[in-house]
Amino acid sequence: MPIDCPSTTALRVAIRRAAHQVLDHPRIFDDPLALRVLCLDAAAPDRSWLDDTPLVRVLRASLAARSRHAEDMLQQARQQGLGQYVVLGAGLDTFACRHAADDGGDLRVFEVDHPATQEWKRQRLFEAGIAVPDHCTFVPMDFETQTLEETLRQAGFDSDRPAFFSWLGVTMYLTAEAIDATLRAVAALPTGSGIVFDYMIAPELLSPRARAAFAGMADRVAAAGEPFRTFFAPALLADHLRELGFGRIEDMSPEALDDRYFRNRVDGLRAGRLAHLMTAWV
Repeated sequence: MPIDCPSTTALRVAIRRAAHQVLDHPRIFDDPLALRVLCLDAAAPDRSWLDDTPLVRVLRASLAARSRHAEDMLQQARQQGLGQYVVLGAGLDTFACRHAADDGGDLRVFEVDHPATQEWKRQRLFEAGIAVPDHCTFVPMDFETQTLEETLRQAGFDSDRPAFFSWLGVTMYLTAEAIDATLRAVAALPTGSGIVFDYMIAPELLSPRARAAFAGMADRVAAAGEPFRTFFAPALLADHLRELGFGRIEDMSPEALDDRYFRNRVDGLRAGRLAHLMTAWV
């Protein structure tokens, strides 16, 4: 599958999201565009992308659960009338295209990502024949060198209205300073705003088995040129979010994710043990 892709991790995430649509039943997360955006055909002779090793199954389950949880949280916000959704580090996320104007209502979607990754996504959508709806705005940004507030404002984001943010598969690759700047920007928004993001647990807090899995994963992403940079202790992160001005906070451990999304499955699909999902509301 020759794809000119500037982000190895973004491509891997997209492939595993597509594989989830084919391999796992019932699905945790439905994405009817996941295969199309990669020009994949589950019936084609080449099925090498449908890797189903124990490690890949855990990664695939974790990705499906975090995407499902983010969109569940967005739905909660939408029920309160929220009209702005910001996808940080969007990669090949298809939410905006799956929710076109006819069922998206007045929801505006802002996709924020590195310029090179965003250009790659635009090409993928074009080649797959997937239209970008009018309510979706692409916002190119480098989290390490640009500020979220100004970049969004220039794209038409209304900072006087509540917004919900999803930030998946990103924080572990950023510096602590860049993460803090983004969280402060969200915390400064009106009441009703919120963010969901995943984060890696500090290695010293992991079990020996989980620490070994972490070491292997860290080596792989570093070899791909995208090393892990930042990790958190859950209790300290929750305290910091409250200091920034967030009120209601929900920190979901892998066990909590399993209970919410994988209960009573007979295929043994479970989330990985290296990361948590944090949801914080202003």
